[in-house]
Amino acid sequence: MTDDGVVRGTVAGGFEPVRDEFAAVAAAEGGGFAAQLVAYRHGERVVDLWAGTGLTGDSLLGAYSASKGAAHLVVALLVQEGVLELEQRVSHYWPEFAVEGKGDITLCELLAHRAGLVGADKGFTLDELADDRIVAERLGGQRPFWRPGSAFGYHALVIAALSGEVVRRATGRTVQEHFADRVRDPYTVDFHLGLPEEQEHRYLDALPAVPTPERLAILAAKATGPNSLPGIAFNRNHPGSPQVWELPNFRAVRALGPASFGGLASARGLARMYAAAIGPLDGRAPLLTPATAAAFAQIQSIGYDLVTREHKAFGAGFHITSEYYPALGQGSFGHSGAGGQQAFADPRNGVAYGYTRRLTPFPAAAAPENDRLIRALYTAASAR
Repeated sequence: MTDDGVVRGTVAGGFEPVRDEFAAVAAAEGGGFAAQLVAYRHGERVVDLWAGTGLTGDSLLGAYSASKGAAHLVVALLVQEGVLELEQRVSHYWPEFAVEGKGDITLCELLAHRAGLVGADKGFTLDELADDRIVAERLGGQRPFWRPGSAFGYHALVIAALSGEVVRRATGRTVQEHFADRVRDPYTVDFHLGLPEEQEHRYLDALPAVPTPERLAILAAKATGPNSLPGIAFNRNHPGSPQVWELPNFRAVRALGPASFGGLASARGLARMYAAAIGPLDGRAPLLTPATAAAFAQIQSIGYDLVTREHKAFGAGFHITSEYYPALGQGSFGHSGAGGQQAFADPRNGVAYGYTRRLTPFPAAAAPENDRLIRALYTAASAR
């Protein structure tokens, strides 16, 4: 194990430049920086690094929306087995969903953020938001905010509650149960959709971005009202709703593991999950066939996102990660998180990547240093 005073962990031969880049990021961020970086190449863990006071390679941090990758890996497995069909109507599995003009929405449209059900008219309390069953019941009876299929918008806090209800109706088991039994436990993936009390000591509270005057000015310029589409999608239309960065700090969220945003993971867990998805790992077969991985990585929505008001690209439940990081191979898929997390699989290059950080970046999104770290990783992989 190496320890240069800032960065701890190990890298395989030829991946030393990734450690150097990670050290440069840590030095630039300053004393509040705490992060983990892990990468696999063809099933071999080639990068396992961490930095920051109180943080170890085994620490658990909020996964935020990287949780959606775990949830939709379960959906992909069920599609692969013929239990679910992407082009089947949601109402086929969930009859009560077929109200308020939602009867023809397909599972694929739902997964691609095209259903128009980004939040509840009156919002959710924290306890309601943490419970996927309650979220699904409320939204199942609600009228969409746009004509389904006509546009897309990020269902930030609710998408995996909706897809999870489809899973529950089709199988009688929750996404959280499927993930634990089929992914987390057999592949020793350090990722929890529902954290047991005895594992609480491993969790490090999320910390907010530093509110400098410049950052506050940017926020003010981009501000939208609580009853706008972004406000509804991020539950700001409910009085007293916590900030997104705070969500994993609540025990109700950690205990229930809402699959849209409530997972807890190490970077080891994030990267290992995607390594298991696309290739053999420790003698076990890949979770997904190449055909299933390609189907879920196919672009379903691309362009102007009605919620984030930015250019986005989604497949079936996943980000199309190669649209954000040009070094990646076509067919890459994964999901970022508002706390700075990034995680993905690149089947063409045999790469799986996981990154977590404790201090929320500004703005809350996939941390910008991922650009540098991913470039360094791919340069090293190509040279090797």
